[in-house]
Amino acid sequence: MSEFTGKLIVKTETKEYGSKGFKKRTFVVESEDKYPQKIEFELVKDKCSLIDEIEEGDMVKLSYNLRGREWESPEGDIRYFNTLQAWKVELEF
Repeated sequence: MSEFTGKLIVKTETKEYGSKGFKKRTFVVESEDKYPQKIEFELVKDKCSLIDEIEEGDMVKLSYNLRGREWESPEGDIRYFNTLQAWKVELEF
């Protein structure tokens, strides 16, 4: 588990994937460092509603897990992907 604090600058609508109702939502938080970074996080399943009441421009503190996976193309090439999966988002005052 890791934590990150910054300004919410983008939040997307929740999207459903497949027939089993899997849901996913992404959002971007900008750090307040000397060289600000825009970091994309995702929310899945019942966590998608965590940012419903949070507005773009609000400061947030979030807890997240780093997820990684392997993917093999039809040609046999192996690629690796990482995601930052948030599970707690709070307004930061």
